[in-house]
Amino acid sequence: MTLVSKITVLLLGYEIIPKTVSTRDRGARFVMSEPICAYLIETERGFVLFDTGVNVDNIRDPVRRESLFMSRGWLAPPIVLPEHDFLAQLSAVGVSPAAISDVVLSHVHCDHTGNLKHLRHARIWIQRLEHEFAFSNHGNLAVFNDDFDFPDMKWQIVDGDWELMPGIEGVYTRGHMPGHQSLVVTLPKGGVKVLTADAGDLWENFEDEVLPGESCDDVAALASIRKLKAIAEARSAELILLHDPVRVQTLRLAPEFYD
Repeated sequence: MTLVSKITVLLLGYEIIPKTVSTRDRGARFVMSEPICAYLIETERGFVLFDTGVNVDNIRDPVRRESLFMSRGWLAPPIVLPEHDFLAQLSAVGVSPAAISDVVLSHVHCDHTGNLKHLRHARIWIQRLEHEFAFSNHGNLAVFNDDFDFPDMKWQIVDGDWELMPGIEGVYTRGHMPGHQSLVVTLPKGGVKVLTADAGDLWENFEDEVLPGESCDDVAALASIRKLKAIAEARSAELILLHDPVRVQTLRLAPEFYD
């Protein structure tokens, strides 16, 4: 029996990237405006957040914007309008950061870790390989260690597939990053939702089994896409893509929700 009561999709901005970042060797002429989302999950044990969006301070401060984005080869910094702000999104649904007891991180790219600064009281669930990568000499230009390298972080290390509670299952989906994970959420009325994170950014990653543009392990990346598709088929689940700019327009965005 699920302990989940609802999922609220938070739209936290957009990033401007070459399409090839999402689809390997496809769309070299195109630039995408891809949504940045996080997922607030209400349960009988409190609120769980899957990913946290980007740190707007890194965008608004011109020195940090130049250092972290432009000098690293980004086409442009992410776009976060006032209504996309993480705290504004939470406020709109009547939830404070303090009410969030658990955060599940899909991986440590900056568009997923940016608001951990507001959630240092919470337990942070991360795959062991991703935690090891995050604190290694990784050199990844999209990983901003200042987002998460706090001495009081309550890291909860997991390995492989795991269960946070009945109704929330972590699925190890290595490929895009060493310890990437997705989430399977079972709702009381709305069935099963597979929150893919960056295992595949766009629908064509799943429909045509196109690899993500960035991958540490291509064999694992393809296996992860197929793994999520198999879960969706076996459980009559809906794949909810984090970065697809077309499919996001079909989602119930906060303050609407899935129950």
